[in-house]
Amino acid sequence: MMRLNKFIAHYSTYSRREADKAIQDGYVRINGEIETNPATQVDEKYDSVMISGNKITPTDRFTVIVYNKPRGELVTKKDPQGRRTIYDSLAKQYRHYIPIGRLDFASEGLLLLTDASRVATALMTSTMERVYKIKIKGPVTEAMKVAMVEGLELEDASAGAHEHADAGPMSFAPFYAYQIQKNQGDFSILKVAIAEGQNRELRRFFAHFGAEVVDLKRLSFGGIDLNNLPTGKVRFLERSEYASLRAFLDLLEKAQKQKSQPKISETGKKSEQKHKSALKSKNRPKPSNEPFGTNKYKPEKNLQKGRIKK
Repeated sequence: MMRLNKFIAHYSTYSRREADKAIQDGYVRINGEIETNPATQVDEKYDSVMISGNKITPTDRFTVIVYNKPRGELVTKKDPQGRRTIYDSLAKQYRHYIPIGRLDFASEGLLLLTDASRVATALMTSTMERVYKIKIKGPVTEAMKVAMVEGLELEDASAGAHEHADAGPMSFAPFYAYQIQKNQGDFSILKVAIAEGQNRELRRFFAHFGAEVVDLKRLSFGGIDLNNLPTGKVRFLERSEYASLRAFLDLLEKAQKQKSQPKISETGKKSEQKHKSALKSKNRPKPSNEPFGTNKYKPEKNLQKGRIKK
């Protein structure tokens, strides 16, 4: 059994919020009857669910594409200012695909899109590695290095944010890895791996130290690499990438089921916290003189090291 809104979001391109609205507006029927309660339980095997006259069929099939987004495109369906969006460039067959995360107007590189909202949600809320190549004005300072290793807490993260964004606090987790490729007085180039990809995260991080990010390109997400894909072009995931992604989703589902099990004892909690602290100390970013690697969708490693949010 599954909640109706979760059922729709799990097996269609509707987000949970869109599913809630469609249900409440009377566009959803269960076994022919209109249902307006998002919390109604649905039997995936026997109930027939239709939304706007279209039947939702439970399936584990999904498609993910890699798009090499150019600068000057917004990751949105429509822009009130009439600026170009990714859907102006993508073929019509991808019009209903959901972007997994965002790249701002001035950024470029790898953008994953999928026809399954459950896959989009799982990847967006995971802490899989996002790898970027960035160019900043000025040198990489010791303060930056410390913050990349230890993380950063800001009361006001408005520097580097969009001009219309609200000022407020922001937490930056320690980077998974960083590599300084050039460190000069006028500009520097880094390759970094981070865990989340919050709104303009890297631009805000370096702006705190007075360094403007002038170029930003995403190279990888969760081990799926951009490689030599030309700008503005699309490719499907390879068979091995699909296999690894399915393994990640399966493990995530198991982790979620474990979360719903009875709570552990206080002794068990202390032991678990001690274990997590030990792992956290091992997960500090690799300094710039070490090899730079990605996790390549090793789900058992990710869960072991706490890289799947529970």
